[in-house]
Amino acid sequence: MSIASLPMYDLPEASGATEELWQGLARHLRQAGIEDVPGELLRRPRLPEHWLAPDLLFSQTCGYPLRNAIKGRVRLIATPCYDAPGAEGPNYRSLVLVRADAREQSLAELKGATVAFNSTDSQSGYNALRFLVAPLAKDGRFFGKTMETGGHALSLAAVAAGEADVAAVDCVSYALFQRYRRPQLEKVRVLCSTPSAPGLPYVTAGDSDSAWVAKLRDGLRAAMVDPALAAARQALLLRDVMLLPDSAYERMDEMEAAAIARGYPALG
Repeated sequence: MSIASLPMYDLPEASGATEELWQGLARHLRQAGIEDVPGELLRRPRLPEHWLAPDLLFSQTCGYPLRNAIKGRVRLIATPCYDAPGAEGPNYRSLVLVRADAREQSLAELKGATVAFNSTDSQSGYNALRFLVAPLAKDGRFFGKTMETGGHALSLAAVAAGEADVAAVDCVSYALFQRYRRPQLEKVRVLCSTPSAPGLPYVTAGDSDSAWVAKLRDGLRAAMVDPALAAARQALLLRDVMLLPDSAYERMDEMEAAAIARGYPALG
């Protein structure tokens, strides 16, 4: 039996919309000729192991592990486009957040501050911020302390509570937090943003052949224009999907290489 998940933007407040989207997408995948479509999503899967499962039918990953931990071991289906400030087509960026009452008006003024990040394998919370900070670092250091939180919502909460001074949160997560009125947003503000990169792609098992991937794309495209799924797509800020070549995600490699070349291999 195949498995499926949508773990990247699965906020509790949007769980109903996520489930509705999957039920509609599952229907379109069956109509596209895929018989073994799971009726339910696997929620909160163990990552990145889940993405490497041989029976993976459909999931969403981050572009950074796509170029690292799971590189060459999954097949790219398509990249979603989101209706969120900071997202342009299939690309997105991170928003650098500080407390609303913070004195700092530029990233350079945060030297020695405490930075929160979701995980070291995150493009939006780690790699993009490392790239942005690298020109300001000296002897491989810029921040005084780092704090790994385990998620963008937890990084937001850490800054709002004063446990951290700064964090980078991807613009789609931030827009979803706004849509669902997360109270922590009242205590933070956007200081600046990172350069953009390709967004979080949909993937399938690495041994899937091109004909199978084509069926997945046909089902996905149909779901993106299905009027019956309009409310679910709107709740999740989904506008469209685009087919990007694997090479588009080399942007993550370039950002990492640029930071390392400046002597800043790790956020710190």
